Amino acid sequence: MINNPFSPNKIQCVILAAGQGTRMKSSRPKVLHPIAGQPMVQYAIDAARSIGSARPIVVVGHAADQVKQAIGAAVEFALQSPQRGTGHAVLCARDQIDPAGELVLVLYGDTPFITADTLRRLIAAHTQAGAAVSLITFRPADPALYGRIVRDDQGRIVDIVEYKEATPEQRAIREVNSGIFCYQTRWLLSHLDQLQPRSGHGELYLTDLVSIAASEGAVVASAACDETEVLGINDRVQLAQADRLMRERINTRHMLNGVTLIDPATTYIETSVTIGADTIVYPNTHVHGRTAIGRDCAIGPNTIIHDAVIGNDCRIVASVVEGATLEDHVEMGPFSHLRKGAYLCTGVHIGNFAEVKDSRLGPGVKQGHFSYLGNADIGADVNIGAGTITCNYDGRQKHPTAIGEGAFIGSDTMLVAPVKIGRRAKTGAGSVVTHDVADGQLVYGVPAKPKRDE
Repeated sequence: MINNPFSPNKIQCVILAAGQGTRMKSSRPKVLHPIAGQPMVQYAIDAARSIGSARPIVVVGHAADQVKQAIGAAVEFALQSPQRGTGHAVLCARDQIDPAGELVLVLYGDTPFITADTLRRLIAAHTQAGAAVSLITFRPADPALYGRIVRDDQGRIVDIVEYKEATPEQRAIREVNSGIFCYQTRWLLSHLDQLQPRSGHGELYLTDLVSIAASEGAVVASAACDETEVLGINDRVQLAQADRLMRERINTRHMLNGVTLIDPATTYIETSVTIGADTIVYPNTHVHGRTAIGRDCAIGPNTIIHDAVIGNDCRIVASVVEGATLEDHVEMGPFSHLRKGAYLCTGVHIGNFAEVKDSRLGPGVKQGHFSYLGNADIGADVNIGAGTITCNYDGRQKHPTAIGEGAFIGSDTMLVAPVKIGRRAKTGAGSVVTHDVADGQLVYGVPAKPKRDE
């Protein structure tokens, strides 16, 4: 890894995110389409921050308010309206660029794969060469319509020629422009006004600054990267390809950190997820949002987890977990559902076709199968029999159920909330409990009543 020689306030990043992305055929701005769980523009923002740009400047245009709302207040915004090319976009951000800064990097909101290491290499090449302008170049398998990098006989970059303006000899050049640039701040600010509208469409091209620098005898430096890092996204096909590539990158990171993925191709882990070492993830598992999974767990197959906290040594099979917390040594599934607010303490067992919502299950609780617990507080070592239901909603509002530690709830018990079941109390099979049950008491029947000799 290349160290960054500049202090954070010396590097500023401008991220171009103003385009509509018409080929996406979407009412959603292109840069807000998600890749592995977050808007694609967020990857550029994260890369900018990782090299020391504390508050990147994001240039917005199409659906600007929507983009601003999605990104939030942790960046600065510049408005480009109308959109008249990349040079015009940076011109729109000029007033927000601090002239006292050392460097300005220009990134793109639809290029999510650029890494901090590559940006650091670009900065290092720029610094070592004393360059006015530096850029990332690459050599794709098919150069297609990319701008060609023109070098003189000493290997110095003197121009970037757009494909439609290139000669046959220039079109044969394999080295092309990624669009990612690094500038000396003062040089950039003093030369932006020299950009001239291109004939035919009147757009200002940022690439023209390369030939301007070369004509002045200023140094133009470069750093190379792999084609994948500068993959742009313009339509839904490329979006799907990008999502697959990002998942591969995420899965590789987890595997190198000690997580076993039985079949990475059918494992879907979003970028914000953390997983502890020696956890095994089985096929057809989807892990989303701000989920944290501990060590030595077995997750899946056929499991969906969203915004959950899962402790160490947990087992989840063919189930759905949403907004829930599991402490250590919890077993769950198959075919069960934890909804928002479910909290399972150490050693809880939930079997098949069980559901828990907005409830706390104490240590050692057993909820074997076919049951629903909602708005409940369950003490330690309670047994929840098959078919048990907390009837927590009366058509107008939710009501709580409390069950004391060591209680035994018989199969097909209906607990009509609000109701309290005492410690070590028992309910008979098929009971409908409408009143509180004392500690150690046995109730049964419809409605449930104490045993006659009590």
